[in-house]
Amino acid sequence: MLAPSASAAPAESASYGASYGVPESVGVQIAAARAQHAGIDWKDCPADWGFEKPIQCGVVKVPLDYAKPFGKTIDIAVDRIGNTGTKDERQGALVYNPGGPGGSGMRFPRRVTTKSPLWVNASKAYDFVGFDPRGVGHSTPISCIDPQEFVKAPKADPVPDSEADKRAQRKLAAEYADGCKERSGWMLPHMTTPNTARDLDVIRAALGEKKLNFLGVSYGTYIGGVYATLFPGHVRRMIVDSVVNPKQEQIWYQANLDQDVAFEMRWNDWKAWVAKNDATFHLGNTAAKVEAQWQKLRAAAKANPIGGKVGPAELISFFQSAPYYDSSWVPVAQTWSAYVAGDTQALVDAAAPDMTDIAGNIASENGNAVYTAVECADAKWPTSWKRWDRDNTRLHKNYPFMTWANAWMNLPCATWKAKQSNPIEVGAKRIAPVLIVQSERDAATPYDGAVELHHRLAGSRLITEKGAGSHGVTSLKNPCINERVDGYLLTGKVDAADVTCAPHAAPVAPAPQAKAAGATQASPLLEELPAVRR
Repeated sequence: MLAPSASAAPAESASYGASYGVPESVGVQIAAARAQHAGIDWKDCPADWGFEKPIQCGVVKVPLDYAKPFGKTIDIAVDRIGNTGTKDERQGALVYNPGGPGGSGMRFPRRVTTKSPLWVNASKAYDFVGFDPRGVGHSTPISCIDPQEFVKAPKADPVPDSEADKRAQRKLAAEYADGCKERSGWMLPHMTTPNTARDLDVIRAALGEKKLNFLGVSYGTYIGGVYATLFPGHVRRMIVDSVVNPKQEQIWYQANLDQDVAFEMRWNDWKAWVAKNDATFHLGNTAAKVEAQWQKLRAAAKANPIGGKVGPAELISFFQSAPYYDSSWVPVAQTWSAYVAGDTQALVDAAAPDMTDIAGNIASENGNAVYTAVECADAKWPTSWKRWDRDNTRLHKNYPFMTWANAWMNLPCATWKAKQSNPIEVGAKRIAPVLIVQSERDAATPYDGAVELHHRLAGSRLITEKGAGSHGVTSLKNPCINERVDGYLLTGKVDAADVTCAPHAAPVAPAPQAKAAGATQASPLLEELPAVRR
């Protein structure tokens, strides 16, 4: 444990803080002062982390419990690449979170090394800094189940046919909650979004920054909103993209129910697009026919898992990327089309877990563990199965694509074995302008969330991508948005009023004569995000 700096607290406070605790607001000040004094020992990244020079890596120590700032600490892994412009052009560090909960931001500096065109201007002014939030990856990680067991396929069909099916899923969820307690119980009470926001402020201090520049996508927007609430005076620039609804009553049970409705909307958008391009994909020339093909595929996989590994659960995990991201529209349709044309292996390669990918499976299990731990710790969930059953049965009738799969993923929170907090009231009346970016038909984070956060952050500006629905708007080419993001990061200026932008270019299906092919390589955005819900 690092010794506190003289400015952090007098020596006698250390004993008090370790034994009896202090307010968390005081604890984070102590931790930030200590981190500012220590800085970050930047070095070449460990070879097994997979980040090449000139990206550098380091570790920031933060309290496990901010009420005990001199007690047990955990590691937060960080990486960076310096700004590409001159010393005079530099405006500090831009810290990134891609979402989750459970997502790693460590790939963010690669937007510089790969010369991503959307980030060239920002990278002249900012060091790009990524981090693994508490519990994730190269930070002190948590686990809930053996990774090989977690990825084992095929899993049971998420859509129950009987009460027996529901009982089986309830048993699995309770066992998963027990596994989290057994394997990671010491961290579970502290796996909250407010603690991640406090960690972010300690990172800010360790970077030597007086104020924070932050880009948060998806769940990262909730981290941003909580940070703005706890540290309004520390915000310099903040962009939140694809926004979680921050209302206390939404976190997290209702948010997941609302997500089921939004996913169905975007699933329907994709089916209509596939039907429009039937000459290429041959999956049906109406959305209804495409849906019929989907039901046929699900039934076939349920009766006889494809390749012995791909059942309905694996199909949903693969196909859900189409409602998530426009970049998946073509590859998912191509893979499905290839299967219908007789290429079974294309779908197996795309949808089945790779049991030999030890590192990937560990990351997948860890991401799901963090997702569950944060959502369960952030709020008190319903414990009555009757309520879960009623709400999800009702929703499934009209929104069947994701409802039950989402329910089972979150059900461990009903029998959670660790402390569950009350969500904080997000909002700030005195804060630097925050830029909010949102597509109108986002499936993972419905549009109402952006509107709500906009109302809660004084002086914020909302950019709406009208008619679009991809998740993670700032990584898409749309000059109406890209130019405003650049302008805000470089000057701090926002428009005098909210802005509505036309949608980015829609995905283009290959020409009809092109042979159907399997899924193409994922986009950089997809590679950054874990296989979780937001």
